[in-house]
Amino acid sequence: MIAGWVGALSLGVWIYLLLARGRFWAIKVEDMPAYNPTLPGCRIAVIVPARDEAPVIARTVDSLLRQDYLGPVQIFLVDDHSSDNTADIAKCAAEESGNANRLTVIQAGPLPDGWTGKLWALSEGVQAASSFAPDYYWFTDADVVHAADDLSSLFARAETGGFDLVSMMVKLRCESFAERMLIPAFVFFFFKLYPPRWVASPEKRTAAAAGGCILIRPAALTRAGGIAAIRDQLIDDCALARAVKREGGRISLGLSSRAKSLREYGTFQEIGRMIARSAFTQLNHSTVLLCAVICAMAITYLAPIVLLGSGRWPAAFGLAAWLLMTVTYWPTVRWFKLSPRWAPLLPFTALFYLGATIVSALQYWAGQGGVWKGRVQDLAKS
Repeated sequence: MIAGWVGALSLGVWIYLLLARGRFWAIKVEDMPAYNPTLPGCRIAVIVPARDEAPVIARTVDSLLRQDYLGPVQIFLVDDHSSDNTADIAKCAAEESGNANRLTVIQAGPLPDGWTGKLWALSEGVQAASSFAPDYYWFTDADVVHAADDLSSLFARAETGGFDLVSMMVKLRCESFAERMLIPAFVFFFFKLYPPRWVASPEKRTAAAAGGCILIRPAALTRAGGIAAIRDQLIDDCALARAVKREGGRISLGLSSRAKSLREYGTFQEIGRMIARSAFTQLNHSTVLLCAVICAMAITYLAPIVLLGSGRWPAAFGLAAWLLMTVTYWPTVRWFKLSPRWAPLLPFTALFYLGATIVSALQYWAGQGGVWKGRVQDLAKS
């Protein structure tokens, strides 16, 4: 009897996700308006926080210098206390391209209490860029290689659509077995939490952005309280989007297939650490929410598999739920150009994510937090 109800509930969840969750699963590259050279030549300040990015920073800087946007663009790279030669490599890349004057390298000051490293670097970059009097800030990560028309497309989207913040999730690396198993699910879960249609709707409170690529108007950033307003947030991109939307700003969230992250997560352990670093933060460090997530994940992703060995009706419900799960996940798998055989494996991937979330909570309670580039984050306040 209980198995039947659990199966029916799981199937009901997937019917809801398929039909009533903003079609988040119909993942596709955002149709960006074509760049019109007659649009005003707005000034763009590119802010790149960088910490120990020597292996990738040259490619990132080169891609930024090759943008086809016709207006004034200045790149502000903030060296966040790197232990390698990130800043020197960035300067060399700009010099080799003949654009040394378009790159300004800044050394971030000492990290103040209550700030995360990335947000302090962004704040330092914004302050330095104020003398450039930009019409937009373009926040981009130091491991992202952009297509030549990324900036012009973002600009056209913001100008023609009247958006205060335009963000594109860049394509994450998906080459190792662990990446193929887990990275597509990361994108799937992200858009399930934050359906782009809901993010763009003024009637919905849902707000999100992808930190690797954010174009924002300075006025909108000021209304939101500036970077200081979110200075302690680990999930800084979504915190910024919430602050902008809360003040009446319009947001666009999309997907890019040509802007790519060079960050490698070659093993299950590396991806597990990446998830655990901020998963419990996403739950506001709430034990109640953690328990709710465990139950919800079990019913949504694990029950369909478990119920296959139950009676006739529970098994039928479980099989139907698993089928809908596979159908909704398939567009994401296809976007990553993977075999359809990966789509039915989502329940097992979800189990890994659930385990990483529990580890995130255990780390927080143990006073260890998550570690990123040598910094311990998300410690329980004493």
